[in-house]
Amino acid sequence: MPSLVIEAIGVAAGIIGVLAWGPQIIEVWKHERHEGISLPTFMIVALSLSLWLIYGIAISSKAMIFSNILTLSVIALVIIGVIRIRRRLLS
Repeated sequence: MPSLVIEAIGVAAGIIGVLAWGPQIIEVWKHERHEGISLPTFMIVALSLSLWLIYGIAISSKAMIFSNILTLSVIALVIIGVIRIRRRLLS
């Protein structure tokens, strides 16, 4: 399979993975629901994605780099949203 096709499959998988987080972001940012979200779990996922990003950079995979940057951004939105809500509730 040509490498361009393989990279396109990787980019498509990354986009689908990012879209999967959409409902969670809406719950946190629009409806301000944070119950059941484990920040330690999200931070471990972010660490894992960071390592995959480093790996993608090491092997020069544009699909892995693109996908992991997007997914890290989405995870960061959830983490920031939950922290914002919980701090407001504590004050």
